[in-house]
Amino acid sequence: MIYEIAEIEVTAGSEAAFEKAVAQASPLFQSAQGYCSMTLNRSTEFPQRYRLVVGWETIEDHMIAFRESEAFLEWRRLASPHFVAPPRVEHVNVVFTATD
Repeated sequence: MIYEIAEIEVTAGSEAAFEKAVAQASPLFQSAQGYCSMTLNRSTEFPQRYRLVVGWETIEDHMIAFRESEAFLEWRRLASPHFVAPPRVEHVNVVFTATD
């Protein structure tokens, strides 16, 4: 599994609306090929900064199957009005995990 991490800056005052848009869009991700998980994290120090973390079975599931779908266009329609700039996206693999 890989994780897509999208760093998203939103317009001041639109935080609640952005969070609602992500919640509305979550079924679009959940029904996508290769979808595994999704979390939205908000920065404590910079409350207009979010990190959307989506788990995918493969990078192709994200970059091809999802990004080239109608679901992606709908996600952008819902969320992008709140963006200050396009999200910065990278993909990561878990290489170490420690638990209690």
